[in-house]
Amino acid sequence: MSMIPPHSNHKITVFIADDSLIVRERLVTILDELAGIEIVGQAEHVAEAISAIRKLKPDVVILDIRMPSGSGIDVLQNIKQDELAPVVIILTNYPYPAYRQKCLQAGADFFLDKSTEFEQIPELFEQFKRGSASSQAQPG
Repeated sequence: MSMIPPHSNHKITVFIADDSLIVRERLVTILDELAGIEIVGQAEHVAEAISAIRKLKPDVVILDIRMPSGSGIDVLQNIKQDELAPVVIILTNYPYPAYRQKCLQAGADFFLDKSTEFEQIPELFEQFKRGSASSQAQPG
């Protein structure tokens, strides 16, 4: 499980990877309202996301499963191999148990349904800032 280091004066940096401009804009609007959060980048394609995440090294990645030219699971598996892997929130319209299990096994820290759990994102980031967020990933 990835952990966000304590942030005294440092903002929590966030990268958004989703093929929907509407979803990315909605996330930006929600996160911009929270103090101590900085969006450092966005991508809609798999290769673009992997490259930018590795370059920018955000604390948190919000990641969709369905993306052009691949899958968010491909992004997840790639970035979780890195030494300082970010916390990954899967935010999807495909909340099927098989996807949830595959994502959590691949290293996702949270798995949220866009249609029913989108509104949990601000509270999740407040927990990150307090250092009290508990991952949904199963140990070991």
